[in-house]
Amino acid sequence: MERFSLKKMEEHTQEGIISLVNSIFEVSDFTKAEFSLEFTIEDLEFKSKFVDLARKLENMSYVCKLEEINGAKVIIIQKFAVKKQRKWLSNTWTPRILFVIVISFVMVDGYYRTYGTNSIVEIGDPLQMAGIYTLSLLGILGVHELGHIVAARAHKLKTTWPYFIPGLPILGIPTFGAFIQSKGLTINREILFDVAIAGPIAGLVIAVIVSIYGAYTAPVIEQAVAAELFAESRLMEWSQGEPLLMSASLAMFGKGGAGYQVIMTPIMFAAWIGFLITFLNLLPAWQLDGGHMARTLLGQKMHRYATYGSMAILVLLNYWLMAILILIMSSRSPSASPLDDISPLSRNRKFAYIGIVVLAVLCAPLPSGFWSSILP
Repeated sequence: MERFSLKKMEEHTQEGIISLVNSIFEVSDFTKAEFSLEFTIEDLEFKSKFVDLARKLENMSYVCKLEEINGAKVIIIQKFAVKKQRKWLSNTWTPRILFVIVISFVMVDGYYRTYGTNSIVEIGDPLQMAGIYTLSLLGILGVHELGHIVAARAHKLKTTWPYFIPGLPILGIPTFGAFIQSKGLTINREILFDVAIAGPIAGLVIAVIVSIYGAYTAPVIEQAVAAELFAESRLMEWSQGEPLLMSASLAMFGKGGAGYQVIMTPIMFAAWIGFLITFLNLLPAWQLDGGHMARTLLGQKMHRYATYGSMAILVLLNYWLMAILILIMSSRSPSASPLDDISPLSRNRKFAYIGIVVLAVLCAPLPSGFWSSILP
């Protein structure tokens, strides 16, 4: 989100603002302070009107907030000056350079993963497989961010281009995902919800496609052969958990049954990363996508508890580092607050959030035997 600093209101523009508010709303009371103008409104249908006012004021470098004070709806208007972004974030070359770095990291990671897999069973030329791996992984992440951008543009909200985050190729994950920044104000809960939900849904569609393709092409070896490879340390047991959607992809082609071992190819690994990032983003924590959705539905206080609950889930799944990161970041920058924090979500969006919870479960990297350990 953009950052702002408070400024004293200019005298010559106050009359124009007062006239603008009175032309849109039914004003029953008005208060003029040193740094703000406050209007008590009587309108029952105020949500769309407030969106119109907020956009007009933003073009004038003013911001308005709708609050409920002693049972009355009050619009507070203030003059703000946009604080300059950090230089490296405002540089248009930054997202491009990061994207090139991430492509390089993913290509290197895919090459060595293919090379290692070929020592067990031939799956293809390392360079060619690295290209497919890169297209798969960055396709998931790129479409995720594109979903956010399209939803933001639909609500006339400007954003930056995606910033891809380099990871640790070969040693771990070659990219830690991507993010965009808003260049405008989030006016109400529905806009915040729509922009938040669009990314994970769009990215998940690609992750499922990659998972199905990966499951179709993944080689399978007999358990006896796998045992020999384990003994020779040429094959390592996958211990990072398996999402239910990935298990379903393997089941589509009759793979993963007893007596056989599925090889985790680079394509399957790309799908796994896609499911993991989707799962993390759907958690109702902090300012993750799921956190924004939970904030619009639960309110500020309950969202804080949801953040703590999300950290507990991550600890149970043995993702301690992510839980600690959320704890630190949530203490420094709390949840986003829309300008109109009064208007509730529509019924359809509330139902959509139930679906989000289901998708989070389906994408969760569940350890082997998880359900048997918690069910009687």
